[in-house]
Formats: sequence, C-alpha cells, structure tokens
Amino acid sequence: MRATVIHAPHDIRVEEVPDAAIRRPEDAVVRVLRACICGSDLWAYRGEAAREPGQRIGHEFLGIVEETGSAVSSLRAGDLVVAPFMWSDGTCEFCAEGLYTSCDHGGFWGSVGHDGGQGEAVRVPHADGTLVKLPAEAVSDDHLLTGLLALSDVMGTGHHAALGAGVRAGSTVAVVGDGAVGLCGVLAAKRLGAERIIALGRHSVRTDIAKLFGATEVVAERGEAAEAAVRELTGGRGAHAVIEAVGTEQSMRTAVNITRDGGSIGYVGVPHGSGTGLDLGVMFDRNITLRGGVAPVRAYIPELLEDVLAGVIDPAPVFDRAVTLDEVPEGYRAMDDRSALKVLIKP
Repeated sequence: MRATVIHAPHDIRVEEVPDAAIRRPEDAVVRVLRACICGSDLWAYRGEAAREPGQRIGHEFLGIVEETGSAVSSLRAGDLVVAPFMWSDGTCEFCAEGLYTSCDHGGFWGSVGHDGGQGEAVRVPHADGTLVKLPAEAVSDDHLLTGLLALSDVMGTGHHAALGAGVRAGSTVAVVGDGAVGLCGVLAAKRLGAERIIALGRHSVRTDIAKLFGATEVVAERGEAAEAAVRELTGGRGAHAVIEAVGTEQSMRTAVNITRDGGSIGYVGVPHGSGTGLDLGVMFDRNITLRGGVAPVRAYIPELLEDVLAGVIDPAPVFDRAVTLDEVPEGYRAMDDRSALKVLIKP
C-alpha cells in the first residue's frame, strides 16, 4: 500500500510500504476514506520533534473496516468508523475513568512500528476499544464525512479545552489561538452555552470561521496589546474561561493575563519552547485554575457525534483545502506557510 512517511525536516514523501494487516486477534484493518494534517504534525515537519527516517505520520482518519481479528466483537467488515488520535483497549483502569490517553496498552498512530493515518489503510490495535462506528449513510455525504473526521482530534480537543476552562452557560470565554483546535474551542464554547466568546487571531480567513462558530468579538493584537484589548472588552476584569490552543510561552502568558480572578484556563496547545509563561504566584494570588492536557477524545466522540449528526455543530469549515495522497507533501508546505488552515486528505 501507499502511505506518508517522514525522512527528515521538510522531507515528507508518499511511498510504498507493507500492507496493513492483522497481527493480533484484537486488531482491525481500516481502509482510509478521509485523513488530514494536524498542526502538531508540523513540529516533526519542522524538525522540532524527533522522528526516525522513514517513520509513518498522521493520526486523524476515518474509513471502512476491511478485516477484523478473531477477538474483535463489536465491529465487522464494511462498518464505517472514526478513530481517535490514540488507540486504547477500553478496559484498563484509566479507560474506565475516561482517561483513554493514559491507557495501559494505548499508543499514537505513526509511532515507530505502527501505521500512520495518512495512508491507504491502517492496522488498528485494540479495535473494539478504539474505533467508533458511524452511520453507514454518511459515506455518501462528503460534507458530513468531513465534519465527522474532526471528531478524531480537533473537535474533541477543542471540547476538552472548553471543559478544562470551565465554560458554562452565560460565561465569557476568550480563545487564544486561531488554528483548527482554537476554532473548534470556539465551537465547543458556543455548544456549552457561553454568552460571549472573544477570539484572538490576526488572520481574517480564520477569524471569519471563528465568527461562524460563535465568536462575538475578535482581538487581532498580540502580547500586551491583546491583553489590554480583552481587558477593555470585559470591563477590566478578564474572561471567566480561557482556552489556550497554541502551547508557546507567550500564548500561555497571554492566557493567564486575560483570565478573570477566580477563572480557569483550559490548555491543549502542545507545549513547545523553553518556558511555560506561568507565574504560580500570580495564579495563586488571583485564584486561577489550570486544567487540560492531551484530550481523551475517545471519551467525547459519542456525545459530539450525536450533535454533528443532528446538525447542532458543524466543524467541517476548519478544513479549507483538500489534497490527494500524492499531494500530501504540498499540503504540509501549505500548512507550514499558513496558506492553509487544515488540510483534508482524500486517499
């Protein structure tokens, strides 16, 4: 089969690799119908996250079950399924607590020795605990299929951030980051009943999506100017709930400084850089709560799926460019130079 591999920084290729195949009784093989490129994939692309030459890449996909191992009981060939960005057994102590990302037998797509999502097919370990079935009729609805793909990562991660930030009905929310996760954080905050949503972002294409998703105000400034703008919009108080979806020292510092006393920050931006931007003394004095981390999206897919199918939320607009498998290297370049927000892959 053909799949995307990374050989070195800025060296993404689509190559022939061994076919995805059942190795253990708990496995399934999924033929990929939709995949995408994540902002976190860019850290490997830019050389800021180590990868072995020839390692697979990509962790967001949905598709059709082609084959199942002898121990798989909840799935059969022909099922349309979506995969969260980590596999999990669904039975360990952490899975039982809903923290699927800490599963005793879990792992990330594209890790050494495992298939990545950006290819023609994927071997799925622990298929019963990992994959979520989708309505068969969705396969013929291109827009719906695209929205359902967002459940594999960005929509669930935005929801995790909104929960961590304590978004509730009537609250004022600020979202730091105008990438796909930040935009899905806006959508999640709207779904949870936020009254005001302030989106921080400088690119009109992205802030237009933020407005479509429910943002009531946009702040284009950065750093101290952004903090002053949010303070002005909130009568000097700051936001009850702040979503941090970038992961840099500056973005975290901005998040802390625009949080209202007694408020909360939900952080899901993958941390990178030399510092955290956190001053625990400031957070202590102002009673600011920090919650977040790697989103256990497998826990959130069922409830978010219901709302996508019902039309309550539609995350599909975060995908603003589509490529074939052959064009994946071009998709990486487009996301790296910010000419694309999030690239959809149609193998």
